[in-house]
Amino acid sequence: MKQISRRHFIQTGLIGAAAVTVGFTNTVASVKLAQIDKVKLGGTGLVVPRLALGTGTHGGNQSSDMTRMGVENWVKIARYAHERGMTFYDAADLYGSHQNVKKILIEVPREKATVLTKIWTRPEKWNQDSPTKTIDRFRKETGSDYFDILLLHCMTNGKWQEEKKPYIEALSEAKQKGIVKTVGLSCHNFEALKLAAEDPWVDVILARINPEGILMDASPAEVMAVLKKAHDSGKGIIGMKIFGEGKLVEENQREKSLQYAIGSKNVDCMTIGMTTTDQVDDAVNRIMRIVGKS
Repeated sequence: MKQISRRHFIQTGLIGAAAVTVGFTNTVASVKLAQIDKVKLGGTGLVVPRLALGTGTHGGNQSSDMTRMGVENWVKIARYAHERGMTFYDAADLYGSHQNVKKILIEVPREKATVLTKIWTRPEKWNQDSPTKTIDRFRKETGSDYFDILLLHCMTNGKWQEEKKPYIEALSEAKQKGIVKTVGLSCHNFEALKLAAEDPWVDVILARINPEGILMDASPAEVMAVLKKAHDSGKGIIGMKIFGEGKLVEENQREKSLQYAIGSKNVDCMTIGMTTTDQVDDAVNRIMRIVGKS
């Protein structure tokens, strides 16, 4: 396998990408592509693709790299990712990416997809409704009656249990009604993460993890110890910032980062934002080689 340079990894365009995977010795036309495998998400009962298609790179204020590229262009990536077994979509209100999910679910049967979204809990001009009404809005925006995973988005302190109580109650009610299968939070603070590992309400934790500690809540060793505790208790663990939001994309960095997450056995699956089919190929091929299924 040829190496993909940092410049190529970041800048490769969409034109012709679906027809040929630049940087690999085999073409799509001549080789049956490896499929990402599926894994158990902790003790939640969910079985999901090991790799989710993220939609929030450089996201905020209902925008991200994946929405700014245009829904149709993103769907080309998602359609190709589907061919590689990636039917796990990581969305959020903050990213404005529900429109992306709705578009791909026209082509991917809902029962074969895993949909994760996140609810923003801070006042914004686009987030004025009650948590229950907001969840109803999510269903309309995605075209999905239910969510496999719905998380409190970006918890930044160890007081979220009390501060976010109305949201916790709304997610719990939605879970009872079958609108949500599992609940939890994405962590952007070490105290928030430690609390999540112990809270019985939490089914799923979305945690920042990479071997270099880039954009993480504490050192890799400290975070991994908490993830082990959470995973051992049955919580599903999804890794994010695997490549440090584009800061770890050299050949050796990609390899080391994926080896670290997968080899830990504490990270069930991961989400990575991708804007080219080359990136999809690299991630899937590399992951499946690391887990020994390629």
